[in-house]
Amino acid sequence: MHPQRDRAQLAMKDVSKAYGDRSVLDQVTLTVRPGEKTAVIGENGSGKSTLLRLMAGAEQPDTGEITVRFPGGTGYLAQTLDLDPSDTVQDAVDAALAELRDLEHRIREAEAGLSERKPGDPGPTDQELAAYGDLLTAYEDRDGYRADARTEAALHGLGLAHLTRDRALATLSGGEQSRLALACVLAAAPELLLLDEPTNHLDARAVGWLEDHLRSHRGTVVAITHDRAFLERVTSVILEVDRDLRTVTRYGDGWDGYRTAKAAARRRWAQEHEEYLTDLARTEELVAAAGARLAATGGDPKQGFGKHRRSHEAKLSGQVRAARTRLDALRRSPVPPPPRPLAFTGRPAVTDGPGTEDRDGTATGTGTGDWDGIATGTDSGDRDGTATGTGTGDRDGTATGTGAADRERTATGTATRTGTGDRARTLVELDAVSVGDRLRLPSLRVASGARLLVTGENGAGKTTLLRVLAGDLTPDTGTVIRRARIGYLPQELPARPTRRTLLATFAAGRPGFPDEYADELLALGLFRPEDLDVPVASLSVGQQRRLALARLVTRAADLLVLDEPTNHIALSLVEELEQALDQYPGAVVVVSHDRSFRARFTGDVLELRAGRPADAGPAYASGEAAVPRT
Repeated sequence: MHPQRDRAQLAMKDVSKAYGDRSVLDQVTLTVRPGEKTAVIGENGSGKSTLLRLMAGAEQPDTGEITVRFPGGTGYLAQTLDLDPSDTVQDAVDAALAELRDLEHRIREAEAGLSERKPGDPGPTDQELAAYGDLLTAYEDRDGYRADARTEAALHGLGLAHLTRDRALATLSGGEQSRLALACVLAAAPELLLLDEPTNHLDARAVGWLEDHLRSHRGTVVAITHDRAFLERVTSVILEVDRDLRTVTRYGDGWDGYRTAKAAARRRWAQEHEEYLTDLARTEELVAAAGARLAATGGDPKQGFGKHRRSHEAKLSGQVRAARTRLDALRRSPVPPPPRPLAFTGRPAVTDGPGTEDRDGTATGTGTGDWDGIATGTDSGDRDGTATGTGTGDRDGTATGTGAADRERTATGTATRTGTGDRARTLVELDAVSVGDRLRLPSLRVASGARLLVTGENGAGKTTLLRVLAGDLTPDTGTVIRRARIGYLPQELPARPTRRTLLATFAAGRPGFPDEYADELLALGLFRPEDLDVPVASLSVGQQRRLALARLVTRAADLLVLDEPTNHIALSLVEELEQALDQYPGAVVVVSHDRSFRARFTGDVLELRAGRPADAGPAYASGEAAVPRT
């Protein structure tokens, strides 16, 4: 343990930060206690990285006070790296260990000063001995004697053992550079670790090593992450950054404590709403009753005459005024109901019926180029192997190619429990499809009600396959036939942000005026009324992802094609989305790197390797998958 741990401190008081006219953090006050393993969560664009940069001293607050005092040093891993491409791997390691190297140099100097004394010279002073002792203590606190061993362990644990120390950083991939930067920060063994998305670019083995390393870290950890499995294994405290409120809320007891607190807050909200409705109804009855009694006094001889009657009327009038004042106050400050859990309100159109086959090569959505291609889209292909349609790969829809020469299929047919001849329940068919060297799929059938998880390393062709399924990309060769309405959530947001408002974009493609859909959008609980007129181009990445989800869940679809659906959104919304997918009766084809999402997934798995189906047994030998659930 660090002997100086009691002096460590990380605190913020009334901290605010803005960029131009955009406020990110507003009057934030928080404390991270020494030794805590803390996670920072929130949707993309909420201010998580800003919070970490403030802690690291990389930026300064506009107002407020920040105290960061850790005698054992601070290590900061930024999400965006600042590496000199002309440096070598060894240069990066030396830069990370600079403080330890400086301590080593000062220790050697002190030792030389203590030993270079001639006979008859006075012995070391108490001050010199104390200074030397402080240097040794600081070095031991940082475990300096094991710095080189730690470096080797970190490089090996993060999958970089193959790197030679003289290799130039310019020759490393982006993922290798990120892992090297993380290894260097960990090798320095600072008392405080500030890590921005440390699990990015790590495979499962490297993530496991990192989790074990951080759990055993003797100091304090503050890490931005969207990985729920990481949260469960490593963290004891959650800091949630709310983009809309610009606040930071602390939750104890780790991920489970966060979920429990969120559920309790929702129950309190629902109870407060019910109490509000009860109070409102009671006050309305009181106003009506008091008004009726006051009106009745005019013709009732039992109320007396003269002064007595006027006194009684004044008393009733006061009661009426008080009740009306109370009623006005309640109506001015309503307690809305909590948003209902996310659910797919657009029901599948042909899941239980024969459906229709669209063959004209048109699509209702143009894909990731703009917002009209998100959430809905249908397309078609011809069985003779000619690929037709529209998509970002070929927007004029004229790309064609015969797939007969490339049909290296080892199996055919639909994988349904009702038999291969039941074409009515086959939503999408792919035959001999190829897209450059990114995808070569002999055959794939997606049946109604199916669940299919597509896995593989980065660059394996997962996104390419989903774009072909959704009609967002025309294959070079092969046949694609779609008999269903498809809801598509691409991994990347539209490249051309629309200048339309949030509400107009949500309602785009639907009959009537945008205002007619305001209540439907607000009922989802994803946006506030004041957000509806904001241009989409001004929304954060997280807000745009919420908008894409809102379009997805409110439109009818037989097949959902989801590429990394948990990206960019708050973790509480991720869990609502998972539950909504559990209840969705249609078919789902999904790509996800989210370990928790994949662990709870029930359905078929199609693994791609270099654009081809991996040999995962006879059921997947030719890409046949997507058996419907029973």
